[in-house]
Amino acid sequence: MQFLLYLILYPLLWMISMLPFRILYLFSDFVFVLVYNIIGYRKKTVRENLALTLPHLSDKERLLIEKKFFHHMCDMFLEMIKTMTISEKEIDKRYVFNNLEVYKELEKKQKSIAVMCAHYASYEWAITMNRHIDFKGYGIYKKINNPYFDKLVQDIRSRFKAYLISTKETIPVIANNYRNKVLSIYGFASDQSPKIYSVFHWNSFMGIEVPVHTGAEMLSKKYDMNVIFLRTKKVKRGYYEASFEILTEDVKNVPNYEITNRFLKLVEQQIYEAPEYYLWTHKRWKHRR
Repeated sequence: MQFLLYLILYPLLWMISMLPFRILYLFSDFVFVLVYNIIGYRKKTVRENLALTLPHLSDKERLLIEKKFFHHMCDMFLEMIKTMTISEKEIDKRYVFNNLEVYKELEKKQKSIAVMCAHYASYEWAITMNRHIDFKGYGIYKKINNPYFDKLVQDIRSRFKAYLISTKETIPVIANNYRNKVLSIYGFASDQSPKIYSVFHWNSFMGIEVPVHTGAEMLSKKYDMNVIFLRTKKVKRGYYEASFEILTEDVKNVPNYEITNRFLKLVEQQIYEAPEYYLWTHKRWKHRR
């Protein structure tokens, strides 16, 4: 059944990926009407999250953010499909790194690097970073239940020299690379809600006390990695700019959880600047004090 579903959907996804961007975004406008007005996909969750985290805004202002978010989410989903066939030249034009030299300086330290980022703007196209670096790049992701689509996602990422490792594979891969002195970079999207039974730390995020992921910080300390934050900004439809901010080059001497807390503050800044580009469909605040 899973293979049959893959056989049915793959040609459709491939055809969508071949659309010129102008047509792709017209199609996205149609998908928005379908997702937002007809299906109402997670609209209740988005509305609750916005009311919880942006209480200083009026209902009218939050509704505008809500609609802008769903437009952006549809764009981003189709951009992800477009990655199947997009050229390197085209994606380099649309996802630009402003200060890659900051990252390059860290590579000279000859220590592996943990990149912390959020589900904000285009976190999918951040994989293009792997074409500009010397270290071996790994993206940590949650495995897809359908093995055929999971393989497709891995193949798409490998086009840009990115290796995907599941959350279960993360520690063994990092430990093995550390033992064998393989200089690597690991991408951690650390802004979502962890499983409540694995919580080590709570902190304020958007003014609400919530459990937070600490894996990036803990693994960085254990395996002596430098830590950097990837900030992504949406310039206009289909165009993004990314920049790096060093969180620490001396991870073992930073007090526990300070790196994680600093990361969350940077994510907050992004959200307050343009909240419509954050992934509001996730139940980030389902556990709170």
